[in-house]
Parts: sequence; structure tokens; C-alpha cells
Amino acid sequence: MELLRTSRTLLRRWREDDLPAYFEIYSRWEIMRWLGPQPRRVVADLEEARQRLARRREREAGLPLPYGLWALVVADATGRWSADPVGTVLLLPLQDASGTTGEVEIGWNLHPDHQGRGLVTEAARALLGAAAEAGLTSVLAVTDPDNTASQAVARRLGMRDEGLTDRWFSTTTRQFRWESSRRDRTGAAAGPGS
Repeated sequence: MELLRTSRTLLRRWREDDLPAYFEIYSRWEIMRWLGPQPRRVVADLEEARQRLARRREREAGLPLPYGLWALVVADATGRWSADPVGTVLLLPLQDASGTTGEVEIGWNLHPDHQGRGLVTEAARALLGAAAEAGLTSVLAVTDPDNTASQAVARRLGMRDEGLTDRWFSTTTRQFRWESSRRDRTGAAAGPGS
């Protein structure tokens, strides 16, 4: 199922036949070093990738749109879409040690071969637009304190740095907040790269 497209990005559900791409992304320390609670580790083999991908698909099955762990597919210079996902852009309800919080998280990760081109910013901006259309007025990005690349994406998205917190994932993170405006909710949000 496809959620949305921009000129260079497409967000769709991860599929079973994406397993090799999923493993290629999440078996890399340069990606996994930033994701989730400590201790962080890479996906060790295809069987573990299969299990994680299945859990990911189960987790999002009952969520209303635009929530999900969306596979990021990109277009090349000719406009042709890649066959395989090159990352993930997510929109999920956040939980802390007490359970459901009412907060929503946007997050992203991208294969190193595709970094530095504004693809995540473009896709995340579109997902925030979908969140605003769905009625969400506030979304958090929770980053590792040392992940300056993700923090730069959050800033490009117009998210406000709210500082360090120990609330999420049993670790210290830097929290950013996006708040929708009337303009976001009418579909006139700023375009890619702005």
C-alpha cells in the first residue's frame, strides 16, 4: 500500500519481498548505532531480518493512516523509481515507561548511499503534511544526542529543539517538536528543500 509521493520519494508499506533491502539497511552499524534503546546492535542475519520485518508489519497493522513504518523508495534523475526501499520514515504513537503518552513520533533512517541529497527531509515533510491533514497538531522527533545529521533534518523541517530528555527509549535523547499551522492543515505547507 502506497501512502504518498513527492517528486523524488515514495512512502509505502514494507513487503515480504523487501527482505534483502531491509537486511542491507539494518545490518549496517552506521544506521543501527542511532536507533532505539541501548544496547544497540545490527540485524545479524536474514532470519533475524525476517522476524523484525514481520514484527514491524504486525505493529503497524492496526494503526490508522498516516501512522506506520513506511518504506522509503526513491526516484533517480530520470524519474524512475528504485525497486527496493532505501530507508524508513515512520510516524508512530510514542510510549514511555508509563505506557501510552498521547505524543506522536516521526523518525527516519536512510542507507548511506542515499544520504546528503535531502530525500529524508522531503519525505518527512510530506508525512508531516499527511499528519496535519489527519488532525495531528504536534509531532516529536527523538534523536540520539550525537546524531547531528538527524538533528539537521529536524531543523530543516522547522522543528523546535526542546533539549535533552530521558523520557524515551530508556536513554537520553534530544527532542524536537513540530506543530502544525493552519497552513499545514490546508495542504499549503512548504515544498521540498525549503
